[in-house]
Amino acid sequence: MIDRAGLAEFLRRRRAALQPEDVGLPRGQRRRTSGLRREEVATLCHISADYYSRLERERGPHPSEQMIASIAQGLHLSRDERDHLFRLAGHHPPTRGATSQHISPGLLRIFDRLADTPAEIVTELGETLRQTPLGVALTGDQTRYTGLARSIGYRWFTDPACRARYHPDDHATHSRVFASALRRTVTLRGPDSWAAHVLQLLLAGSEEFRRVWDQHEIGVGYSHEKRFLHPEVGVVEVACQTLLDPDQGHSLLVYTAVPGSESYEKLQLLSVIGAGLS
Repeated sequence: MIDRAGLAEFLRRRRAALQPEDVGLPRGQRRRTSGLRREEVATLCHISADYYSRLERERGPHPSEQMIASIAQGLHLSRDERDHLFRLAGHHPPTRGATSQHISPGLLRIFDRLADTPAEIVTELGETLRQTPLGVALTGDQTRYTGLARSIGYRWFTDPACRARYHPDDHATHSRVFASALRRTVTLRGPDSWAAHVLQLLLAGSEEFRRVWDQHEIGVGYSHEKRFLHPEVGVVEVACQTLLDPDQGHSLLVYTAVPGSESYEKLQLLSVIGAGLS
């Protein structure tokens, strides 16, 4: 059963403990609230301010598991805090481990400070959980996919449109990298894992994947900068830096271009134009 009083108090306490700079928001002037405003939390959680306010006032409908997960992420809760929130709302906490979609607060804090940089947070199967606005402008909205298509490795071998954003000369390398990464994940997670399920579907559905998989390559990486092919500004060459959260299996990918280069200028243009060209 839902503990409305406990849920409301926990939400109020967590909101009061967060400062705007903790979540990448401007502090502004005339701030009377000790922490975040309810409207700010609602925006972070992708829910209406009225719905969130009712939860803090011990009112409203019973929140779904999806809603609680969104609130836990928006409030930058740790896994223990997230699990506590689920129990207060009358739900069983999600499974921990590599299949979890919950991003750690530390990784989110770094991500929130990259608003002017192309960046994304991905799972070990290449499922994009978050993108910065400039990341969306550069590569398109990678969070819009559902089901198996959420994995870029799966899309790469099953949806030709997935390759449109990558330089044609690099396609063979991408195929090797994705197959190698999946081999590592399947070995790490075991034959009953979701990664193993993805593997079986790719083996059954993609001749190219079977050919690359039969090479038994492991540890394949990129030996040069990544080259994205944007439909409006053309080729953009970037270096990719990766920060790994070993507990969750999530990676923060940050794309940068050499200052003064043509690609750097193209990123500056995209930062002004935004996702409208994506």
